Amino acid sequence: MDKYKRLASNTLIFAIGTFSSKLLSFFLTRLYTEVLDKAQYGVTDLIQQSGNLLLPLVTLGITNAVVRFGLDSGVRKQDVFTTGLLSLLGGMVLLLLISPLLGMIELLTEHIWLLCLFVFMSSLRSLCAQFVRAQSRVKLFAIDGILSTATTILFNLLYLVVFRWGVFGYIFSIVCSDALSVIFLFVVAKLHRYIKPRALDFTQSKAMLRYSIPLIPNTILWWITNVSDRYIVAAVCGESANGMYAAAYKIPSLIMLASGIFMDAWQISAFTEKEGRDRFYSKVMSTYSSLLFVMASGVILCTRFVPHLLFAESYYEAWRYIPLLVVAMVFTCMVNFLGSIYMLEKKSARSLITALISAVINVVLNIWWIPLYGVNGAAAATLVCYLVVFVIRLCDTRKYIRIRWNYARLVLCTVILLVQTVLLLCEVPLWLLWETVLFAVVLLLCGKGMVESIRRLLRR
Repeated sequence: MDKYKRLASNTLIFAIGTFSSKLLSFFLTRLYTEVLDKAQYGVTDLIQQSGNLLLPLVTLGITNAVVRFGLDSGVRKQDVFTTGLLSLLGGMVLLLLISPLLGMIELLTEHIWLLCLFVFMSSLRSLCAQFVRAQSRVKLFAIDGILSTATTILFNLLYLVVFRWGVFGYIFSIVCSDALSVIFLFVVAKLHRYIKPRALDFTQSKAMLRYSIPLIPNTILWWITNVSDRYIVAAVCGESANGMYAAAYKIPSLIMLASGIFMDAWQISAFTEKEGRDRFYSKVMSTYSSLLFVMASGVILCTRFVPHLLFAESYYEAWRYIPLLVVAMVFTCMVNFLGSIYMLEKKSARSLITALISAVINVVLNIWWIPLYGVNGAAAATLVCYLVVFVIRLCDTRKYIRIRWNYARLVLCTVILLVQTVLLLCEVPLWLLWETVLFAVVLLLCGKGMVESIRRLLRR
């Protein structure tokens, strides 16, 4: 199969398995904001984000190696999965040992055992799902995504609406869903066949750990970039403000969701296609960035209307934090795309350096801007740090793959998104008319390239 068709086919499969189900979950934001007050919603967000911080520590970052080495044809799959599982179990023992220290954090004291359970099941599910994806079993990966989201929704309705378990019910629904997902993947993919500790090739295990362990600080630093603002907002502005900020994040997350679907498919193509990489990356990036700008402009245009559908009335003012986050998400997605080049070349150290720069900029700006500008100071800090890292990676990755950029379109579309943001936040007269005109301009700038890419693909 042609490499462009293979990428499009895999993206479509991931979209069917992920987008439809995640979109349904996305619309449950209305339910969450109805049954959880702003302080509770803020606490659930902090528990999840704390779990996301612990995940790379517990797994030793091994899921990254499971994908990278699992896609290599010359590597035994038993070594990949067994190494991943043993690393995870060892990390869980460490987590249980340090859990009393975690209990000293005031926001987590009442939920420490729930946090540990959340981390264990999330890491186990991630290991199983990523191993299946590394085997290029994209249809099974997609089916698991549908089932996982469906069970999460069912457990949410049961625990939040019927039992009224609040924060506990929200997190425990994810735990139960992850547990069912693990059982499903073990049975259907027969993962027990890949658990061979006695026949483990320790040379291969060492190679995987050498690749994954440097990614632990990398993942933590990206976590700091993405989540440190939540803690500072909670400390400076209060848990209710953080709840509003967490709700606002749901809208831009649509862009991250679409990007994540593509990146799941892209990693398979990026690691397996060997010929014409410069041209391949350039064409894909051109279409990908065009889609990002069109989606972002459209989301900003609808910012004042969507919260009425998704949020309880008390959360509506969260719309003010959405536009800057949307622009930030565009550069987050492009940073992630460029990060696939480091992953392809196994340049963990260079990825770590850019993550460190991002974390430092983000924390400094959060400490500076949140007390001055409130919650939007956090959104602005996120945008600036990702914009800086994008420029750094754009220059640095040219050593490995030379992507041909349309710089004029890139700069112009970015400026238009920022103008849309200012017009919306300032609520200028006739703002809806100007937003619509600017969206049309972005569509004209980016639409031609997208249509041409689709036509080329269909001809193939």
